[in-house]
Amino acid sequence: MVVKILTLGLAALALPVAHAVPEFTNHGTLNGWPKPKPEAQGTVDEVTNVVFRGGTALKMTQTYIPGYQDRYHSEVVYDKGYKRGQTKFYGFAFRLSEKWQFDPPQNYNLAQWIADFNDVKPCPTCQKCDDWSPTSMVFVVGRKLYTRVKTGTLVSGKPCDQHIKEIPLLDGLVGDKWYRMTFEVMWKSDETGKFRVWVDKNIVYNKTNIATTLLDDGRDISFRVGLYANGWHDDNHTMAGTQGFRQVWYDEIGIGSELKDADPDVL
Repeated sequence: MVVKILTLGLAALALPVAHAVPEFTNHGTLNGWPKPKPEAQGTVDEVTNVVFRGGTALKMTQTYIPGYQDRYHSEVVYDKGYKRGQTKFYGFAFRLSEKWQFDPPQNYNLAQWIADFNDVKPCPTCQKCDDWSPTSMVFVVGRKLYTRVKTGTLVSGKPCDQHIKEIPLLDGLVGDKWYRMTFEVMWKSDETGKFRVWVDKNIVYNKTNIATTLLDDGRDISFRVGLYANGWHDDNHTMAGTQGFRQVWYDEIGIGSELKDADPDVL
């Protein structure tokens, strides 16, 4: 009997250990994304001369166009970023150009979670809802790095009720430096969610028992990384300062169920 038990114990030790598989990993290449469709004069390229780790990175650019009334997205898109109720980790490394003009400050978005809500029909007497609505975003204003959460309601038959909370993460940004960001988000529309952010391995925001997303119909919210020069559109179609050509690099992008799935240092 002792021999039998010992044999069974050794057999159990020999069984393979199950490990979670990252949901999505990209090492700074154009492979694995839908073909990028930059707006205006934007570009999305795979480059080898400026990288965080490995042999390639993604470079996004945008150029200000005087008199242009539309938007300035240069992004890559992962369609199944999250659904309400899920918990996921996200991460990426980014680098602003060495000549990035920080002053005067204007908003430049670096990543976002967003979905198309064109089909949402509010109540007959309610104002029309957003067409495309970003929930969380990551953005730079001057030398400060921010994120945000959007809560409230965005479903057919009800008034559009959206509330945005901006969250400062880091001050003192510089150009020509790689920053590593990691997020853990429990996407909940009631006060049972979680939102945690690391910058360069340091936890800079950590909140639990909070709402972190909209009450929607459970649709897929995409995750996008890239330069979106939203200030050029939102600030009455004007550019602050004199730098009408902006460049941002991205590398080591990951999504998964564990911190290591999204840590740019270990992907």
